[in-house]
Amino acid sequence: MIRTDQFELSRERPGGGKPLFVRGEAYHPNSGSADAAGSGTVVICHGFKGFAHWAFFPYLARSLAEAGMRAITFDFSGSGVGPDRENFSTLEEFETNTFTQELTDLDQVIAEARNRGWIEGGFGLFGHSRGGGVAILHASIDRDVRALVTWASISKVRRMSDDEMREWRKRGYTDIHNSRTGQNMRLGTRLLDEVEALEKTTLDIPAAAKGIGVPWLIVHGDADETVTVKEGERLADLSPGFGTLWTVEGGNHGFGASHPVVEPAPTLSLVVRGTVGFFAEHLARATV
Repeated sequence: MIRTDQFELSRERPGGGKPLFVRGEAYHPNSGSADAAGSGTVVICHGFKGFAHWAFFPYLARSLAEAGMRAITFDFSGSGVGPDRENFSTLEEFETNTFTQELTDLDQVIAEARNRGWIEGGFGLFGHSRGGGVAILHASIDRDVRALVTWASISKVRRMSDDEMREWRKRGYTDIHNSRTGQNMRLGTRLLDEVEALEKTTLDIPAAAKGIGVPWLIVHGDADETVTVKEGERLADLSPGFGTLWTVEGGNHGFGASHPVVEPAPTLSLVVRGTVGFFAEHLARATV
């Protein structure tokens, strides 16, 4: 059986207060040895309203481990998911989450993985939706990232119209409805402040995409109802020679996944197989 090691990291909260927590696990290859990932390691970033145990993330992580790679999944500290790793019970964390906070979380996870010997040399990076944007931003500056895969990734951090952002600023928050749980998840103005201040610098996803210099598989469904396929096409155009667009016919934002995944949908199985194969091809020589 695939062995998993759980971890919990604490970090300072921006502006002070009680600490934030990043919780996750490493999925080790079938041999069960903690140093057995001879084919490399992949760090997996979930998206907005996502979490490490949602839908396809465990399925993807196990599939990578079954192929001889180590996979690391984690909940961003502002995901809103509590210590049970399943329920949105810390909505105050969700309310104050930002892109730079998630980038810092990712840095901390990678550092912890190196300390534990889970990453040696180069590694792979995966991101879905907003997590794809975070992965692109990180990969553009971390030369140890040797292969990148994004599913249904955003191509910009500004996700609302000017009118919607003015209303958000006026109210001091915006409500995000979670259709799966029925919860209204409030988002404060910290994210709004950050997008307005940094979208052309630190959080410039288009500029980061131009800076990707490693094999990059851009997977996007042509029926994506949340992030349209035009954003995937834009990312591919920005990264000629490195980014390869795979447009999945009939693929929606989750590629047919339900939560939890009991029997993977054909579309999900297809993109997982393609993703695992891509990482296997490009990471075998990146561990030294």
